[in-house]
Amino acid sequence: MSKIAKSVAPPAAAALAAAALLAFSLTTAAAGPHHAAPAARAADPVVTALMTQALADSPGKEGMMILVDYPPGGADPVHRHDASAFVYVLQGSIVMQVEGGKEVTLTPGQTFYEGPDDVHTVGRNASLTEPARFLAVLFKKQGAPALIPVP
Repeated sequence: MSKIAKSVAPPAAAALAAAALLAFSLTTAAAGPHHAAPAARAADPVVTALMTQALADSPGKEGMMILVDYPPGGADPVHRHDASAFVYVLQGSIVMQVEGGKEVTLTPGQTFYEGPDDVHTVGRNASLTEPARFLAVLFKKQGAPALIPVP
């Protein structure tokens, strides 16, 4: 079992994470109705930046860890990350799909991967009555946005 290191992001990284969250909020609001959402407009997910850290052995790259909370019926707009994204489901059940892939329903303890060129076409809570939560770790270029909307 590996050790868990506690890290505090430097002020610049914290500002970058805050900017990424703001951009996510603005693009989510501007994206209109959510993709693959049941019935009417779904509730927006709540994204919490946990840390951003430059990767010493990969100059120009950084890791970003975020927590995503889907309210009942919550969904993401179609997007991509321009990053390698590793997802780990903590609570509830989520539905994920990338363009050209199969739609999968994931439960706590299950994982999902999105590559840098993948378009994330489905990302939603599988339940209309229970919340869902997952942890995502992104490996990306330093300063690149965490989320890029796809029209």
